[in-house]
Amino acid sequence: MSARPVKHSVTLKGHRTSISLEDEFWQELRRISQENGKPINGLVADIDVKRGTSTGLASAIRVFVLEDLKAQLARAQMDA
Repeated sequence: MSARPVKHSVTLKGHRTSISLEDEFWQELRRISQENGKPINGLVADIDVKRGTSTGLASAIRVFVLEDLKAQLARAQMDA
């Protein structure tokens, strides 16, 4: 487990920007993007639009990943 955030580059609105995320969050974000057939840049752009101005992008991504994992857990529990 890597507790230190790592910078990752994405393109938002035609501009390159970097996001500091722990590897575990980046791996989950990549998984979500693959499952949805959407490039990471597109997924991050969606998160960026929904986050508003009071939340940092990295925090919004972490919350998005957490919500996705919670939804997966709920579905798995319903299927059990």
